[in-house]
Amino acid sequence: MSSGGTGTAAARAASAATAVGAVNAQAVRSLEGREATQEPSSGPYESRARARPQSATSHIKSGVWIQVAYAVIDLAFVMANGVAAYFLSHPAAGMSHVMDSAYKEVVTHQPLSGYGGFLILYAGLILLFCQGQDLYRTPRKRTVTDESAAVVKAVTFATLLIVAFIYLTGVNIVGRETVAIEFVANAIALSVWRYAKRRVVIHRVEQGIGARNALIIGAGRVGQELARQLEEDKLLGYRFRGFLDSNSARGWKLLGTVEDLASVAKAEFVDDIFITIPSERELVKRITLEARSQGINVKIVPDLLDGLAWNVPMGQVGDFPVMDVRWKAIPMFGLFCKRVLDVTVSSVTLIAAAPLLAALAIWIKLDSPGVAIYKSRRVGRKGRAFDCYKLRTMVENADDLKDGLRHLNERSGPVFKIEHDPRITRAGQWLRRHSLDELPQVWNVLKGDMSLVGPRPHPLDDYSRYSLDQLRRLEMRPGLTGLWQVTARQDPSFERNLALDLNYIENWSFLQDLKLIAQTVPAVWQGEGQ
Repeated sequence: MSSGGTGTAAARAASAATAVGAVNAQAVRSLEGREATQEPSSGPYESRARARPQSATSHIKSGVWIQVAYAVIDLAFVMANGVAAYFLSHPAAGMSHVMDSAYKEVVTHQPLSGYGGFLILYAGLILLFCQGQDLYRTPRKRTVTDESAAVVKAVTFATLLIVAFIYLTGVNIVGRETVAIEFVANAIALSVWRYAKRRVVIHRVEQGIGARNALIIGAGRVGQELARQLEEDKLLGYRFRGFLDSNSARGWKLLGTVEDLASVAKAEFVDDIFITIPSERELVKRITLEARSQGINVKIVPDLLDGLAWNVPMGQVGDFPVMDVRWKAIPMFGLFCKRVLDVTVSSVTLIAAAPLLAALAIWIKLDSPGVAIYKSRRVGRKGRAFDCYKLRTMVENADDLKDGLRHLNERSGPVFKIEHDPRITRAGQWLRRHSLDELPQVWNVLKGDMSLVGPRPHPLDDYSRYSLDQLRRLEMRPGLTGLWQVTARQDPSFERNLALDLNYIENWSFLQDLKLIAQTVPAVWQGEGQ
């Protein structure tokens, strides 16, 4: 969802600059009953903006794509409701009658009933009035009731206009009963899907999916009130991780002092830092520079002067005015294409590979005792644990034997790997060579735990041995394949693995994903797996 706000950025910035002393009092007023909607953007793996104008342009483009998606959904509902209304008001009409009507209207330009043209005109009017009601954005302060009222208003205006058009032209192309059915259906459908959208966002954020981790500098009154709103209003899309404050010894979710920023930001996978002590200008500058080196967004509550806030976007989080002095472009369309590719390929693969999976499962059961599908807890994006599925390639008690074999580990760093692992079964050796043991992970891709391309997910015990710098490889979803798998698969060095993973994250693009998928196919075919 695109961010909403009132007034232009310039006007808000000017207002903030002239009322610095009054902003804190305004920021901490009662926020009960307010509702905000902002779809959480993706994590810190988007490409880094090289210049401020490019970042602002990318942000605008991402908002346009969201508005187009909203309009397409509305159009689909209006057209579907139009077809349903026609059949409800004309029970005797069959599909052949509708097809004949469409043929004569569109192909021969000889209108029969004119219903197709009416429906297109009606849909266009609804989209136009929805745009007029600002329904293709979701302003943060708009409640469900306000949004539903705006939908009803837009549909009402469009219906009245189309009825007036029919009456004034005298063209009898649709009955009153059909129009009434469409009016009710559209008012309900366009309101319900927007409500469902809000519930989906809330559920995802509560599950930690797609949420942005927030750290607040300053545990004073403004900081406490901001933290409360981030905790209570899930529609903002944030998970509050804690405070940093050099003037407090202890307190609720106090993680340390400002000097601990680098380590805390890494450990908590921080995406956004909110500074609530802007009067300490030198401290704000230092925090901003540190955040820039970590690739973290910085938001100032309520103002920042000394030139750092010139030409930066001005927005709001809940009732709090913020300036983005460290802002990165989000390639929304590329990320959307990546997810579409994940869902499409994983769905087709699950269906096509079902017979093969069944045959391999039988072979595994016959080869050694134990389950055919092995489930293990792995660590995904931002340290979120999930159940990862594989075809079992080891003996049933392999996890219990791992600690006893750790002295034979051939990999540096927190990863455990033995070339001739005694736990691997006969069937497992062949499955690993051709990477078929990872085939059930397409289910993880379909669920959204993983992607087709990304860093490989590590077990929980390996994750517990990560250093702070190594946590950076968890800044995006793990994948079935990745840069390391196609360029240095035989390299046992975890440092090399980490370097390639970070290179992929920092330079991510959808085109790069397509190239890595294409390079993975011959590697799997040649049986280079271990």
